[in-house]
Amino acid sequence: MIDRISITDEAPKPTLIVGSVGLDDIITPYMKGERILGGSASYASLAASYYAPVQMVGVVGNDFNDALVHRLERRGIDLEGLKRDLSGPTFYWKGEYQENFNHRETLDIRLNVFENFRPDLPDSYKHTNYVMLGNIEPDLQIHVLNQLDSNAFIIADTIELWIETKREAFISLIKRVDCLVIDDSEAKLLTEEINAIEAGRKLLDLGTKMAIMTRGEHGAYLFHPDGIFAMPAYPVTELQDPTGAGDSYAGAFLGYLAAADRTDFDTLKQAMLYATVTASLTVESFSCDSLESAGSAKIKERYHELVRMISL
Repeated sequence: MIDRISITDEAPKPTLIVGSVGLDDIITPYMKGERILGGSASYASLAASYYAPVQMVGVVGNDFNDALVHRLERRGIDLEGLKRDLSGPTFYWKGEYQENFNHRETLDIRLNVFENFRPDLPDSYKHTNYVMLGNIEPDLQIHVLNQLDSNAFIIADTIELWIETKREAFISLIKRVDCLVIDDSEAKLLTEEINAIEAGRKLLDLGTKMAIMTRGEHGAYLFHPDGIFAMPAYPVTELQDPTGAGDSYAGAFLGYLAAADRTDFDTLKQAMLYATVTASLTVESFSCDSLESAGSAKIKERYHELVRMISL
């Protein structure tokens, strides 16, 4: 029995998450983690699994051991779409965070088998109604879109690299997705605006139906045709490693929508609340450790705490 949060009396719809699966070395001012589970698809899939079944698409290499696979399987994640390429090692990233965690430096990055990854979906995934395109190259995100049923609700993530080097392709992608999830620095880079609110409004002008702008410890904004909604962050006191927080947020957000099987403005707000508290667990340990071990009871506890904090 998979530990999940019950949103409605109906069985949750499945989610499809496409992205990177990696092995990370992470250095913080207080600790160091080596060869730990990382990648956008890993964080997003584990977060989404607290709300809905997950189908995961990615690639791993010859150094991705069975224990790591079992960590994903224990959360009920469908790994039919996870390819194992024995020709080389798994995607690798090494980064170091500075004292205040607001800046990190990439010390080493090796694409390895991820360099030639092409996300071809199993037939059983092509009709999934709730889909997350992780921060892979825009051309690959579009390749996934072209395989999907047109009725799917699509959220997409990105990184500064693709905004700088694949801008035209990324803007083409935006016009085809329902919700863009992007942090404030990326939004400002994409829109060439210095004000976060103006940047958010301009994201809608670029063609996405709605956008969520994440702002780390300052929470997140939803820009939607029905208005702007602001959600504060959950006040974390035991910050250990911010890696994967944004991916966890996006995964939980999508998982909640799949469980509710609705995407109206009020449901989006609730999804943001659950996404906020789910992502708060990620930063309290290296890798996905705290996210995996917390359990649905901890998420619900934080949900009610945050509701009390923001209620008048």
